[in-house]
Amino acid sequence: MPSPKLKKIIAFGLFTAFVLAALSGCRSVTPQPRDLTATAEIPAQTDTPAATATVTPTPEPGALMVNGESVPLSEFDAQLKQLQAADAELAKTRTPEEQRQMVLDELIDQTLLAQAAYAAGFVLDDAGLQQRIDALAADLGGQAALDGWITTMGHTSTSFQSALRRAAASAWQRDTLMDSVSESAEQVNAQQILVRSPDTAADILRRLNAGAEFATLAAEYDPITKGILGWFPHGYLTQPKVEEAAFGLEPGAFSAVIETDFGYHIVYVLERENDRTLSVDARLTLQHKAIENWLVEQRAAATVEILVP
Repeated sequence: MPSPKLKKIIAFGLFTAFVLAALSGCRSVTPQPRDLTATAEIPAQTDTPAATATVTPTPEPGALMVNGESVPLSEFDAQLKQLQAADAELAKTRTPEEQRQMVLDELIDQTLLAQAAYAAGFVLDDAGLQQRIDALAADLGGQAALDGWITTMGHTSTSFQSALRRAAASAWQRDTLMDSVSESAEQVNAQQILVRSPDTAADILRRLNAGAEFATLAAEYDPITKGILGWFPHGYLTQPKVEEAAFGLEPGAFSAVIETDFGYHIVYVLERENDRTLSVDARLTLQHKAIENWLVEQRAAATVEILVP
């Protein structure tokens, strides 16, 4: 049985951290034995020495191809096994098809990120790779624990190192994309009134147009938060239409009624700054979106071939 710490790391999930995702690499495919039942014909002696046959290693089957780069089937199998272990540990219910797609998506993303990293000059020498292996072993409680995990997931030392290189390169590219997000941006400080009924929203808008104070009505319909949205940049809110309306207003102005899946909004802008330092949460959100948008663009331009059934 895995140690409690190892079980925790497995349960942490395939897609939560790239260092942990690196633990699910590819394993070597056992060479298929040749047919030894056929009788070999003994060649007649000649003055010319017989040519020595060249043994060509059988290429490992691939699970998918990304821009001409093959991702081994064994790596797909290992990551699928890790996801299944995580799902079982966390009592998550996913169909085999959902698990298959999640692993394929992760491998495609990792490969695209790694390809971009190497194209940008990323280098991981043997010493750097060993440092990562030592760190993982220390986190698990020792080399024996890491070796046990590698064996459990069907890895060899070689395939594990190959997968770790891929994960390290993809993590480097993710960090590069995150660092590209500025620490400041144009932001507005806004407040909203959100109701469920279109008739109620229309009545509120009439009252605002008649001179009612926005803050008073916001507190009436939301006594707890008073509709305060706070400062936010472009790309932060979950409702783009609300965000678009807010950035279209000057301080002291309110919007028309905006319909979303949440209901009916009226937005009021309190303040606006062209270059304000982002909150930790806002910058993290924009960083994640930067990665997502990058991957969408790369996938659209990439040639991806799925080989697994």
